Amino acid sequence: MYKYLIIVEQSEHNFAAYSPDLPGCVATGKTQTEVAKNMRTAIEMHLEGLQEDGLPIPEPRSQADYVSVAVA
Repeated sequence: MYKYLIIVEQSEHNFAAYSPDLPGCVATGKTQTEVAKNMRTAIEMHLEGLQEDGLPIPEPRSQADYVSVAVA
């Protein structure tokens, strides 16, 4: 079981997501829930493609955190 970080960004009309550990693996959706579901499917397909091509599956390495800053 792999657990990949996904980054979700909101645009004017929808949401987009990508995983820093899986370059080129992206998804979009009308809502955050939809983009997360679509990203899960995209990751599954991406990993299956890597396996079919005999390529290694990248280990998840990315992490996320928030930093609070005060603006004067």
